[in-house]
This record gives sequence, structure tokens and C-alpha cells, in this order.
Amino acid sequence: MSAHADDLVDVVKRVKPAVVAVGTFEQTRSPSVDFRGTGFVVGDGLSVITNAHVLPPALDEARKETLGIFTGDPAAPRFRQATVEAIDREHDLAHLRIGGQPLPTMPLQDSDAVEEGQTLAFTGFPLGLLLGLRHVTHRALLSAKTPISVPATSAKQLDAKMIAQMQRSPFAVFQLDATAYPGSSGSPLYDPSTGGVVGIINMVYVKGMKENAISNPSGITYAIPSNYIRKLMANK
Repeated sequence: MSAHADDLVDVVKRVKPAVVAVGTFEQTRSPSVDFRGTGFVVGDGLSVITNAHVLPPALDEARKETLGIFTGDPAAPRFRQATVEAIDREHDLAHLRIGGQPLPTMPLQDSDAVEEGQTLAFTGFPLGLLLGLRHVTHRALLSAKTPISVPATSAKQLDAKMIAQMQRSPFAVFQLDATAYPGSSGSPLYDPSTGGVVGIINMVYVKGMKENAISNPSGITYAIPSNYIRKLMANK
């Protein structure tokens, strides 16, 4: 095994405890858990970053539905309630806060320093509950830094305000030669030698319908650079 591969083996062990599932919990619902995407812990161990589109449009307060994260044993994950601290809809980012004991964290690295051709990795929960909320890690080559555009087939997953903001102020994202699935949204994209986060996977930008993702997955994945996460955290 190469030294680089050894690095990733060690880094994945450190990363997994900081990568969480994001969803809602409702005691009277069957199933009680509604998995919506992936998130990762930063800062003081009580801040979770995910995509804004991962959050539910609204919670059913009458049925006491709550937003939160899931951690621990994949067969019996523990739910921790979360509140929305801040949202950046232009870059499809959300900052959640949880209570209780701090979780392991991932550091944020300067995304401007990432170069095309660099090998990266991301860890998340592709297909969510279908795989039992088990962490899955992928390698990814940074193929290009490209202005974001919203594919016609997936624009319906974005609200009107978010689409309008993207059209007014397009920004550069990372294009990766990797396959991400529904559930991968919100996964941290990181340097495999350090575990430092340089971006966040965004499935909304992948051309193709969610229903076809298993049988005909796209070989292209997009990620939002981590420097936008830094700005979101600074403006909380």
C-alpha cells in the first residue's frame, strides 16, 4: 500500500465520527426517521454544515416533528435535535446547531488553494437508509473549477429565490470525476492527506433525475468551495 493510501486510511478513521446524517424525527410516524442528507461537524463540535436544500421546507409541529442529526451505531442511530443557525441560499448552505456534548470535528481549509488535477475524497451516506446509515468514502479528481449552472432536470429541487440568486451572481464550483447518489448531498469534500474540508458535495447540481440515480448514475459530481462555509460561519 502506498504512503498516500495509508494517509487516506488513517484520515477516514478520523473523519467518520464527524460526518453525520441529517433528517427529521417524528415519534408517531412510520418510519419515525426521515433521512434527508449528510452533514459534517465543524468549529466547537456543536455546529453542523449541510446543504440548504437538505432541510425540510417546514416541520409538522402538530405532530412534533423535529429537525436533527443522527450519530452512532448504524443499526440504532441516536437522534440529536438541531436548530437552524444560518442559511446561505445563494450557495445552498445551512449551519445547524446541536446541544449536548461536542462531537469530533473537521477543520476547514482554504478552497482557493485547491488545484485542478488534485485528488480529493468525500464521505457521506449515499442512498441513506437503504444502506443503514453506514459511512461511504469515495475518491474524486478535481476535474475543473467551473461557474455553476442549474440543470433544467433538477431545478425543481431548488426554490425560486435560490434559482434567482444563482442566475444573478453565478459562482465557481468544483467539478469532480466521481459518482454521488441521493443522500450524498452535504458530504464533506476533503484533502485525503489532512482531512481538511475544501468543499461540500451538492447533488442538486448533478444532471439527472433522482429516480434514475441507482440504475444510471452520473459520473460527474459538484461541490461548493469551503470558503463559502467560512463566510456563513462568520456571519452567524
